[in-house]
Amino acid sequence: MSTETTAGPVPQGGDRRRAIVARLAQYGIYFALLILVVFFTISSDVFLSSANLLNVLRQVSIIGICAVGLTFVLLTGGIDLSVGSVIGVAGMTCATLTAAGFPVVVAVAAALAFGLLAGLIAGFIINEAGIPPLITTLGLMTTFRGVSYIIGGGLPVYGVPDTLKFLGQGYVFGIPVPVILMAATLAFGHIVLTHTRFGREVYGVGGNEEAARLSGVNVKWLKYKVYALSGTLAAFAGIVLMARVNSGQPKGGEGYELDIITAVVLGGVSIFGGVGRLTGVLAGVLIMGVLANGMILLNINEYVQWVVKGSVLLAAVALDQLINRQGKSG
Repeated sequence: MSTETTAGPVPQGGDRRRAIVARLAQYGIYFALLILVVFFTISSDVFLSSANLLNVLRQVSIIGICAVGLTFVLLTGGIDLSVGSVIGVAGMTCATLTAAGFPVVVAVAAALAFGLLAGLIAGFIINEAGIPPLITTLGLMTTFRGVSYIIGGGLPVYGVPDTLKFLGQGYVFGIPVPVILMAATLAFGHIVLTHTRFGREVYGVGGNEEAARLSGVNVKWLKYKVYALSGTLAAFAGIVLMARVNSGQPKGGEGYELDIITAVVLGGVSIFGGVGRLTGVLAGVLIMGVLANGMILLNINEYVQWVVKGSVLLAAVALDQLINRQGKSG
């Protein structure tokens, strides 16, 4: 007599592989963060101290703020390499105006206005001239870096007022203000992506631009908005960085684009668009901070650190490619 029972279909080999890849994409970033924390805790006596952990959060705050804007851009299938240079111009603009005697509100507004303008310029070139985002923002990265040097004649600008210093050096209930600003920016981005029509349209354009257009989404206008958001948040990060180092630096933000892109892609945002969450991006940002801090504590050569960062970016993109291929084959 047969006693066979049915418990649903048995996953086939291909389905099982896709399920594993999906789980890896969803939870792998958190597991990697945990492994890094455990490793550096064992390797260094000071890593897990409250002072060092707050230092890690403070160090990644600039990356975290910019990562929110870049997440929106990547979700539409674009890229923004100009964020590091926008950080520099915003910091120099704000510092120069305050040093010249302008009110802090005017200086901050001018810096943010530049970030907004930088994003709109990128959106215009991409939408109207049809130049790919990679080339557009690569050119703007160099252009804006030149603007940063022109503003101060290649020299730093000092004399940041105390009201601005608070943004980069202050504390609220023992928590550094830059960390609070990063958390607020991430929360804002998460709410917009998950609870607004704009967020749904961002995912829709990244998933299938033509289908989004046919469903009534103004794709060009959406791209203007995501690049404007990225530029504005990069400018905001530039103001915070300027306040933290107590000066406007022409080289401010130089090289940050690599860390920001790595954090976002590492956090599960697909370079092909349409896939990703800011909760994962937060984990990616923390991984970059923990990795950088841990390597410094272990006295690892700076050049080796560059190799590690580049390798992490390549690994993140390779994983994204794997997940994308598995999705298409499914």
